[in-house]
Amino acid sequence: MEVELKEWGNSLGIILPAETLREFGVGKGDKIDISIVAKKRIDGFGVCHGAKPFKEDSESHKEFW
Repeated sequence: MEVELKEWGNSLGIILPAETLREFGVGKGDKIDISIVAKKRIDGFGVCHGAKPFKEDSESHKEFW
């Protein structure tokens, strides 16, 4: 199952879907063991990682100013 970390006060937490909790027969107050596998975070800047540097076009479009 993949879940997203969310802010919860000064901490981070996860929400487990009710269907999954019912499937495992666990509820509020029960203690469970979990395994954490971190996935690589992709953001807008990461998408362009390795792209060629931006070069400003030498043409001027003064008619638009």
